[in-house]
Amino acid sequence: MDKIRVTKEFDFEMAHALWNYDGLCSNIHGHSYKLSVCLIGTIENDIKSPKNGMVVDFGDIKKWVKTSLVDEFDHALLVNEKADFQSIEISKQMFQRLKITSFQPTCENLLLYIAAKIKDQLPEHLKLFSLKLQETATSFAEWYASDNE
Repeated sequence: MDKIRVTKEFDFEMAHALWNYDGLCSNIHGHSYKLSVCLIGTIENDIKSPKNGMVVDFGDIKKWVKTSLVDEFDHALLVNEKADFQSIEISKQMFQRLKITSFQPTCENLLLYIAAKIKDQLPEHLKLFSLKLQETATSFAEWYASDNE
């Protein structure tokens, strides 16, 4: 069976601060992220199926990724749990979409988090092929399933 890769892109705005970092990114700052999700599978050839001719419905990818990831991250502030907050309660009042992470919220670590969440939602006939998370116009990180087998 021929394999086809299908990719959908998502945009979201998110802020983060890198705990214990030795540069400007230790300060709260934001990015306009662009996430590309590439799935691989075979084309549905059952003429009775509403998904005939598709590897996956783009609407299904949108539903999986937007609901579990984009809605979680959009306009949120991600901070490592090791960050020294004088008062978490004051921070939550000031930043209503504050997400405390168990990991340093770098582009690379976000990809690992995203890959795990997407793989958990996919039907058996689909596999996550790759992810690309663009943080700025000139900076991005990529994750490939073949590198992580």
